[in-house]
Amino acid sequence: MRKVRRNETPEGCILHPKPFLLLPPLMEWIRVAVVHAEHRRSLLVDSDDVRQAARQLLPGLDCEPRQLRPECCFQLFKCLDAEAASDKFQLDLGFRMLSCGRADLLHHAARLLGAEGVNTIDDQGMSPLMYASAAGDEALVQMLIEAGAHLDISARHPSVYPGSRHWVALTFAVLHSHLSVAQLLLEAGADVEGGALLDSQEKHPIFSGYYDMVSLLLAHGADPLIKVHHGNSPLYEDMNCFSYAAAHGHRNILRRLLQQPQHRKEDILSLEEILAEGPLAPDSPSIIPSLCKNRMKALQQAAYYSAEHGYLDVTMELRDMGVPWRLHIWLESLLRAQQLCRDDVIISLLTEFTSIRTEDYSPGLLSTGIPLMFSMLETTKVQLSTSRLATVFSLCYGSSPVPPVPPLDVTLSTQLDIHFLNNKEMSDVTFMVDGRPFFAHRVLLMSASDRYHLSSLTDMPVIINL
Repeated sequence: MRKVRRNETPEGCILHPKPFLLLPPLMEWIRVAVVHAEHRRSLLVDSDDVRQAARQLLPGLDCEPRQLRPECCFQLFKCLDAEAASDKFQLDLGFRMLSCGRADLLHHAARLLGAEGVNTIDDQGMSPLMYASAAGDEALVQMLIEAGAHLDISARHPSVYPGSRHWVALTFAVLHSHLSVAQLLLEAGADVEGGALLDSQEKHPIFSGYYDMVSLLLAHGADPLIKVHHGNSPLYEDMNCFSYAAAHGHRNILRRLLQQPQHRKEDILSLEEILAEGPLAPDSPSIIPSLCKNRMKALQQAAYYSAEHGYLDVTMELRDMGVPWRLHIWLESLLRAQQLCRDDVIISLLTEFTSIRTEDYSPGLLSTGIPLMFSMLETTKVQLSTSRLATVFSLCYGSSPVPPVPPLDVTLSTQLDIHFLNNKEMSDVTFMVDGRPFFAHRVLLMSASDRYHLSSLTDMPVIINL
C-alpha cells in the first residue's frame, strides 16, 4: 500500500478542522480503502482511496469525491464466459462512444447499450449522464437530455457504497462544482433535492464557499433546512445547511440562506421538539418575527458550530438576528474574543451575560468561565470591561450577603519619626534582600513583632542576609 504524502492535500478541505473525539479503528480504514480500490478494479490502493475512506469515516472532512470515468480492466474478462465477456465489451464500447460527445454516434451507442439505451447503468452504478455531469461536459449533457436520458435516475447498483446509491446526475454536477451543467439539468426538470432523504445538494457548495452554486439551488426551490443524515454511527452528526455555512465561516452564504422564503410547514414542531425547546425566559431578547421556530432552531445550531470553529463574527451576527445565547456558545465566544483582543466584543458579551437562562448554567461555568474571567480581570486595561466583569461576578456569587472582612490593625506601639525611616546613619541593623540593603532598628522590631525579644536582639548581627 502506497503511503499518502504530506503535500497531497485535497481541495476544499478545512484549514483548521475540529479534532475528532473518536477515530475509527485502523482495520476499518484499510477495509474501506480496499473496497474503493476494488470498486475501480485496481490491484493497488492509492492516496485517493485513503481520502475517500476518510470522507466516509470522518464527519465533516471535506475530501473531494474521486473523478469517475468508465474503465476497462481486461483481467476481469478472463473470469467471464464468452457471451458475458461479449456483452461487457459492448457495454464498455457504448459508454466510450457516448463519452466522446459525437452526436452521430449516439444511436449506434444506444444499440450497443441494450434495451435501456442512454439510461443504462454500468457495474459502477453510473449512467452516461452521471459521467458527463461529473466531467462537466455541458455539450454531452445537453445531447443526452435531448436523447431522452432520465434526469433523476440514481446510482442503484449493488457495488455502489450505500451512502451514495441515491446520487443522481445533479449530485455529481454539484459535487464537482460544474455550475453550467447544474443549471442545465435544473432547467431540464431535474429534482433540486435529488436524493435529499440521505443527503443535501447544498452541502458541498456550502462548505467549499461556492456562493453561485448555492444561489442556483436555492433559486430552484432547495430547502436549506434539510438535514444531512450519515446513518446511526456516533461519529456523525445531523447538520443542516445553516450549520455547514456557520461551521466554515461563510457569512455571505449564511445570509443567502436566510433570504430563502420560509415554508409553512417549518412552523410545525413535534411534541419532542417543543419539550426540548423549553419555556422562553422573560428576560431573553425578542426573536425576530420573520424567523419561524424551525429556522430559529437551525440558527441556534449554526451558532454552536460557528463558536466551536472560532468564527466569532458569524456568531455575533447570528446573535444580532435574535438567536438566544447558550452558556457554551457564550463561553466559546468570550474565549475567542479574548484571543483576538476584541475589547468591544468582550464588553458586549459581558453585558449580555444576564440574558443566559439560569437553567442553562453548567459546571463549565465554574471550570472554564470563572477562571477565564478572572484572568481577563487581571490583564484588562479597559475600565468598562472591569465594571462588566464585576457585574458578572456579582451575579455568579448570588444574593447572599458578603461576609465581613476584619480590618487589619497596622498601628504600632512605637512610632517612628520620618527621619529614622530607612536611614543608614540612624539604623543599628541592616537587612540585605537580593543584594539591596534595608535599614532597620532593633527596638522597633521588638515592638512590632513577638518573634523578636531582648535576648535575640542582643545577639542579632549587624547585617542580616535574607
